[in-house]
Amino acid sequence: MASLLHLPADDSVQLLVTHSNIKTFSAEIRFSLQTTVEAVKDKLWKKTGTAMDSMRLELYDDTGSKIDDLNEDSKPLGFYSPNNGYRLHIVDLDPSSVTSGGWLEDTSLVEKYTISDEAYDKLDSNFRKFKEKIVSQNPTASSKKLPENYMEDLCANIKVGDRCEVEPGAKRGVVKFVGKAEALGPGFWVGIQYDEPLGKHDGMVKGVRFFQCPPAHGGIVRPDKVKVGDFPERDPFEDEEI
Repeated sequence: MASLLHLPADDSVQLLVTHSNIKTFSAEIRFSLQTTVEAVKDKLWKKTGTAMDSMRLELYDDTGSKIDDLNEDSKPLGFYSPNNGYRLHIVDLDPSSVTSGGWLEDTSLVEKYTISDEAYDKLDSNFRKFKEKIVSQNPTASSKKLPENYMEDLCANIKVGDRCEVEPGAKRGVVKFVGKAEALGPGFWVGIQYDEPLGKHDGMVKGVRFFQCPPAHGGIVRPDKVKVGDFPERDPFEDEEI
């Protein structure tokens, strides 16, 4: 066994630490060579959960050969002459340890906590009660749901086949749908086939077919965004200078 005369000049060493029960645990940790084995165990206990009195430390060199067991707690780490890149292996001797049986690696082994609705409601504080409190403090929040006939009156003069102009952007097209669209929300909607590829779909939204049009030519908006009238298709060359 080497003596303290072989300590590295910087008086510290970086070791690869592994664990007998936690196969996925692998960490490079720097230790002072003056640190006692007991202090090393204390540091590793905080990182792995293995109790100090159930911990055996084994030192391996960079070829995988075992050098020694660090079984004298009062000795400094440097007494065992570890070098950078050596491996310090933790052996957990406690069969009932929290690290045994893969509990820290496989969450499927952990029994999930469940609670009945009745027991949940009896709790002094829970998310459900918190949500109810917020609503009671802000009653307008629960009254913001739109009525089913929202903007129905604005659809009176909008018919399928009408030419129209849609804001924002003064986009022109043809009305292809007027009515309710539960997939989009309460109230009335207007479906448009734009003259140009200024839309977002082909008339199908959220899996529901409202009308048919070429891809990227379809849009569905609220009636207040639509103005029907004599809106012919724009001449793409009308703004060019002659």
